[in-house]
Amino acid sequence: MTGKDENRSRIVSSAHLVSDKAAELSEVEYGLIVAGNAFGVWTVRGTAAAAVDFPEVADLGVIDILSLHSVNHRGRPKRLVDICFKLNVEDTHVVNYALKKLVKAGLIIGEKQGKEVFYSTTDKGQSLIRRYRDIREACLVDAFSALGEVDAESLSEMARQLRVLSGLYDQAARSATNM
Repeated sequence: MTGKDENRSRIVSSAHLVSDKAAELSEVEYGLIVAGNAFGVWTVRGTAAAAVDFPEVADLGVIDILSLHSVNHRGRPKRLVDICFKLNVEDTHVVNYALKKLVKAGLIIGEKQGKEVFYSTTDKGQSLIRRYRDIREACLVDAFSALGEVDAESLSEMARQLRVLSGLYDQAARSATNM
């Protein structure tokens, strides 16, 4: 690290966690916190805008919305375990509650096949998702071009790095349970 880097002010959420070995990690973690929360706010508000004609879906939260998109992914029915795995949510009760809300709102249906329930998006759910996509296009796609040098390849690399970080934090969480 150069002297210039050592003297610069770091933007972190918890100064007490800043380490001499990896001060940048605290900056990354703060970026993850802020980005994660901003993404959550976006999903809720973007869905609320898309749901203007669906008052019964007004109270959907982040996990509800992410579960809806996960159920709709690739147009194939999903089990609770599939949705939890895709969203990296260990507490199946949280996703199960979200699925119940989505069924009640008429956005998905659950069909029992043997001992498993498979969830699919209804026409109403697909209509909401299409409207959300249109709003997402209008609000975000053009905004990304305003960032300048962020192109499709850069975004793909950023996504890859986020998946790598996710894996590192998952492994650290497993290791922490053994300490």
